[in-house]
Amino acid sequence: MAPAQPGRINKIKVEIGDRVGKGQVIAEMDRTTLNQAELQLINLEKDFRRLDTLMSVGGVAAQQYDQVKTQLDITRTNVEFLRENVVLSSPFAGIITAKYFENGELYSGAPNTQVGKAALVVIQQINPLKAVIAISEKYYPLVKIGMEASLTCDIYPNEIFVGKINLIHPTINAMSRTFNVEVQIPNNNEKLRPGMFAKIN
Repeated sequence: MAPAQPGRINKIKVEIGDRVGKGQVIAEMDRTTLNQAELQLINLEKDFRRLDTLMSVGGVAAQQYDQVKTQLDITRTNVEFLRENVVLSSPFAGIITAKYFENGELYSGAPNTQVGKAALVVIQQINPLKAVIAISEKYYPLVKIGMEASLTCDIYPNEIFVGKINLIHPTINAMSRTFNVEVQIPNNNEKLRPGMFAKIN
C-alpha cells in the first residue's frame, strides 16, 4: 500500500503483525498540498459564481467562462485525488506483513519491496489463500475451474487442506511445457501462511 505521489508521512497507524479491517486507516500523509488545493478550489468556486452571474446577463465572454469552468473542474478532481492520498485506508481485511517507513519520514515513491514496487506497508490476506502450481501441458484439457485439489504441508504431516481451482492461466510456458493453475484454499484456522511450500494433488 502506497500513496499515489511522494510526500512526508505524518503517521503510520499499524505495526507488523497487526490485523486490519477493510476501510481501516493505515497511514496519514502530510496535508500541506491538499490544504493549498482546497484553498485554491474555494477561490475558484467564488470566481465561477461571479462569472456565472455575469454570464446570465451577457456581461462576460463565453470563452472566459469556459476556461474558468474547466479550471474549476480540474481543481475539484485534483482535490479529490489528494484527499484519497492523504488518508490511506485498507482496501481489504488482512494482516500487516511488512512496514518500510516510520512517522515523519519522506516517502519518495521509489521501489522498496521484494516485488519491485513502492510501498509504505504490505497488507496480505490470510484467509482464503491462493496456491499457484505448474501442471504439465498434457493435462490442460482435463483441468477445469471448480475442480477440488488437496494440499499438504510438511509441517502438518497428518492434515489435508482442500481447495478449488479458481483460475487456469491461458498460456503454456514454452521452456517448462507447463501451465499455471491457481487454487483457492479456505484457511479459517490460519494454519497456512503465505510463502509456505506445499504439495497439491
